[in-house]
Amino acid sequence: MAGHSKWANIKRQKARVDAVKGKVFTRISREIIVAARQGADPMGNFQLRTAIEKAKAAGIPNDNIERAIAKGSGKLGAGASELESIRYEGYGVGGVAILIEGLTDNRNRTAADLRVAFSKNGGNLGETGCVSWMFDQKGVVTLAGPIDEEKLLEALVEGEAESYELTPVNDTDGAEVSTAIPNLEHLAQVLKAQGFNIVEAEWRWIPNNIIEVDDVEKARSLMKLMNALDDLDDVQSVTANFEMSDTCYQELYNE
Repeated sequence: MAGHSKWANIKRQKARVDAVKGKVFTRISREIIVAARQGADPMGNFQLRTAIEKAKAAGIPNDNIERAIAKGSGKLGAGASELESIRYEGYGVGGVAILIEGLTDNRNRTAADLRVAFSKNGGNLGETGCVSWMFDQKGVVTLAGPIDEEKLLEALVEGEAESYELTPVNDTDGAEVSTAIPNLEHLAQVLKAQGFNIVEAEWRWIPNNIIEVDDVEKARSLMKLMNALDDLDDVQSVTANFEMSDTCYQELYNE
């Protein structure tokens, strides 16, 4: 999981800004709508429960949450059926692999928007399967606050985690813990019971090889592409297999 934490932290910082613009509200509302297709009761639907928790953390009003659940469960008509899951793949400068997941009601529009974002930022939208083989899908639980590593290790054994990384989260200490997808709910429950502060529990694509980027211009180009993709309305998540060097990171984010 090393090699991804800087982008994860950049995304969290960006999400706080985007929330003011309403982008995060829209994105999380879509997550709730799709999750609610599997059942409107959060107690019996882990995906819905985590989406609701994320919505509350982002300050989304309860009325909006309830409306999204009702829409997803069919109580407000067939609107939820218009959204379908999509996955696109491509390359950034230097052969960096990029995986995009989203929800859309118009595949042609989404593909066109993605193609423009790639072409304007030195990348190329590829065929399905061109980069996904470089990633593994895992369940990831993000923790924030002071971390007692010994206590965390004990909880990870009980929760059947696969790996962890200590990394700053929301400007404080934190950790990201990964596990197999079917075990995500169990791991989250164990960590919560042990008193850890869970920021989010989600499915995430983890790159199985990392490209180190130590050229500032390449790093700047890649971040422009990542941000352009992440800004698209139909995009839910963007993952890439590069890691900026500390020098690049400091130069770009202390400009």
